[in-house]
Amino acid sequence: MPVVVRRKPEAIDKNHNVNKSSIDEDLEKPKSDENKTLCILFISLLIDLLAFTLILPLFPSLVSYYRINDSSGLFGLCESKIEWFRVLVAAPPDFNTVLFGGLLGSVFSMLQFMASPIIGGFSDRFGRKKMMLISTAGISLSYLIWVLSDNFTMFVIARIVGGISKGNISLAASIVTDVSSPKTRGKGMALIGVAFSLGFLVGPMIGAAFSAWSKEKEDNWFVYPAMLAFLLSVLNVLYLVIFFKETLPKEKRKYNTNEVISQSLQYLSPAALLNFSTLTNFNESEKRSIRKIGLSYLIYLFLYSGMEFTLTFLTHLRFNFNSMQQGKMFLFIGVIMTILQGGVVRRLKPGSEKLMAQMGLLVIIPSFILVGSAQSLTTLYIGLSLYALSTAFVVPCMTTVVSKFGEVHQKGVIMGIFRSLGSLGRALGPIFGSFLYWSLGPEYSYAVGGILLLVPYYILKSAN
Repeated sequence: MPVVVRRKPEAIDKNHNVNKSSIDEDLEKPKSDENKTLCILFISLLIDLLAFTLILPLFPSLVSYYRINDSSGLFGLCESKIEWFRVLVAAPPDFNTVLFGGLLGSVFSMLQFMASPIIGGFSDRFGRKKMMLISTAGISLSYLIWVLSDNFTMFVIARIVGGISKGNISLAASIVTDVSSPKTRGKGMALIGVAFSLGFLVGPMIGAAFSAWSKEKEDNWFVYPAMLAFLLSVLNVLYLVIFFKETLPKEKRKYNTNEVISQSLQYLSPAALLNFSTLTNFNESEKRSIRKIGLSYLIYLFLYSGMEFTLTFLTHLRFNFNSMQQGKMFLFIGVIMTILQGGVVRRLKPGSEKLMAQMGLLVIIPSFILVGSAQSLTTLYIGLSLYALSTAFVVPCMTTVVSKFGEVHQKGVIMGIFRSLGSLGRALGPIFGSFLYWSLGPEYSYAVGGILLLVPYYILKSAN
């Protein structure tokens, strides 16, 4: 009886030509090694995100603390600029603290925009583990500076160091690409999303507990959450040293140091980022596609982060939400995202990621319209459910799509550019969202923001 050898469907293109590189890639990646690396990566990201997110509910308390206790004079200077912006967008005075937190968040994202392609490029040259350790060590240093920040200038320096060092997320995407096959890559990207969702579930709850406790303290209460974040980050460094194995062997690293530095300097320009200008071995069709995906991602996160930032304004003014109620609202969103990313997104059929990202972009449009027009908690939470559904799919699926471009030695810089474009959107989005919200009101601003999301939808749809 003759033996029939069946090739995997994904290794044959639509013209029935065998794609040998796809077959080789599947054969080169043992399943057990992939699962082990993904598990280690997941735990590392979860530890990192617990430390990163616990500060989020503390911003109002920290702003109040430094308003009274800053000896450097920087806080007063920044507050005068925030007051100017508040008057410009016609926001009420009691939202100065929220705007202050938004400013700090935008600075952090802008630094990520500058640092991500640099860290990604250096990982293509020196390896993922070395750059992962440098990144996490820099994050640890930022938390240590926070522990010691008895004035506002020190606190800002801590945030600057943290923003520059926060390249581990784009590195995580590169690592997933290194160890996975095209068939399993979506699962790995979804696992990063699950780590995010869990981190944003638990971390803010820890931070909220510290925030409530801080009201009873008059001393440097922030030392305690800062120390916890520092200890978690040190634990993460040690964990990576012991358990994480390099995923990009030396023989697959083709860039030299001068090339990496040259590329990195070019990517400080947003135009160069959007054009992926220094990537080689791309035909014109591939270049057009990756540029469209990058542009779609930038516009999406620009609009998304703007509306996300103003959500606290809306719920406070319309429904009188306090910090605890807003915390429960984000907990609700996080639970839905965790369930979807852990149970659905990671099981998507390979090749369906682009379509699912498009569907996610469409779902968020009625979500924004419902949230902006909500006059009851029922309508608000229906809108937030759609919001969580969309968020669970869009970023992991778009990341999976873009991870398929380029050769092995280019994955770090590609994922770094992609992450950097998202950071640029997150840096500028809150400014745009605030202008829109206070100029048009919640109903019109959310409707406009939702309808504008058709732009990234059609751009992504047109990408091959």
